[in-house]
Amino acid sequence: MAMKSANTNGDSSAERLSEMVEYQSGAIVSRTLLKAVNGSTTLFAFDAGQELSEHTTPYEALLFVIEGEAVVSIRGVVHHLHTGDVITLPANQPHAVNADKQFKMLLVMMDSEGDES
Repeated sequence: MAMKSANTNGDSSAERLSEMVEYQSGAIVSRTLLKAVNGSTTLFAFDAGQELSEHTTPYEALLFVIEGEAVVSIRGVVHHLHTGDVITLPANQPHAVNADKQFKMLLVMMDSEGDES
């Protein structure tokens, strides 16, 4: 399986997730850490007031709040998440992410189609 990494020099090194992406005024900043045919791992920094409007994706996803607070709705059910919280976003189900305050998250998306586990 071909996979691309955010580390372009081929070396492995430890980094602090919260320092790998910076806030930008009035924006959502993203940095793809890993990308493969069956999914990706992306780091996001949301400025206060930013949102990902309700949408669906064919991927199962794991959303991990690494800094701050987020409001995540899944099928209309609202979840208030804080630093260290994690939530699963089911494939093909409507969900949205809102930032009342600045926050950073790690999103791991995986294609679960054909998974028999």
